[in-house]
Amino acid sequence: MHRIQFHYTLSDTRGSALIRNPLLDLLHAVEDNGSISAAARQLGYSYRHVWGELKRREAELEHALIVWEKGQPARLTEFGTKLLWAERQAQVRLQAQIENLRADLERAYAVAFDDSTHVLSFHASHDDALSALREQARGQKLHLDIRFTGSVDAIRALNEGRCMMAGFHTRLNPPRGSLAQRTYKPMLKPGLHKIIGFARRTQGLIVAPGNPLGLTGLHSLASGKLRFANRALGAGTRLLLEELLDEQGISASSIRGFDSAEPSHAAVAQAVASGQADVGLGIEAAARARGLDFVPVVEEQYHLACLKSALNEAGIQALLTLLGSEQWQRTLAGLPGYAPEHCGEVLAMSRVLPWWRYRTQKHPAT
Repeated sequence: MHRIQFHYTLSDTRGSALIRNPLLDLLHAVEDNGSISAAARQLGYSYRHVWGELKRREAELEHALIVWEKGQPARLTEFGTKLLWAERQAQVRLQAQIENLRADLERAYAVAFDDSTHVLSFHASHDDALSALREQARGQKLHLDIRFTGSVDAIRALNEGRCMMAGFHTRLNPPRGSLAQRTYKPMLKPGLHKIIGFARRTQGLIVAPGNPLGLTGLHSLASGKLRFANRALGAGTRLLLEELLDEQGISASSIRGFDSAEPSHAAVAQAVASGQADVGLGIEAAARARGLDFVPVVEEQYHLACLKSALNEAGIQALLTLLGSEQWQRTLAGLPGYAPEHCGEVLAMSRVLPWWRYRTQKHPAT
């Protein structure tokens, strides 16, 4: 049994939240390039170094990693391919935990390097745009301490004082009486909470390249023949799915894999990319990042919520300024499936979530 050890580095460069492994970096480069010399160039190493490192690791693991055939393109052995597959599965399943661990470390160091940095704690439904926002905030003396969790858990954390900002999402103009209303309305109170505009994004079916099964909508799932990758209970996307199924008269029990529980959009996309699932519901950015196709189903708004009493806090004011900046809105518009939507605007809850409608009182004539 091989033991796993972790280490981390401090750097002023932007990078992925994923844990890196030098051997797997080598294998990825060989797989991508089909050549050890090209892999070496991609990684900035000499051919001799990469060749020697691969041979050394084969001896340590007692398994061949590369098919060494003179005059033939380099390719991974079955064992090498299994290593990459296992690593990809672990990375996407642990992505939220890895990002949360990095957030803990970065928060501690952000204050150590500059105690004038504003730290703003988030609990939020998993979202690629929020990850991009965290990177852009670095140059603004603003550290976004983001914990990715389900939408329901995010709002609950806000109400329990465990964070200053919650991120959740709903369909555009969600209908009255919807599951979203029944879930979120008891948790959000006009006069107590404020909604801050963030983004519009598209959710849809994540499918294999070329959409070989010809899927066009959720009704395609009702046959029970397709393997579906679902999100975990408490995730806003799972709530969205249940709401749409109810409206279309589709029974959850007819969907093969409805009880599965992937922790993020990336994990759903990876399940499809690896062949473990035929389809999943998620954001377009996750599909495109893995070379998959995407069938749009619904547009939604991603909201940020805070307590009204916290609006004048320095960290929240810094966030509003960043959200309203032209630079951020260009970044957001460049993400697949995203568009700026009232970025940084403090919005009336009744405008965004039409579950609160107050009749204008008629005063008797005098």
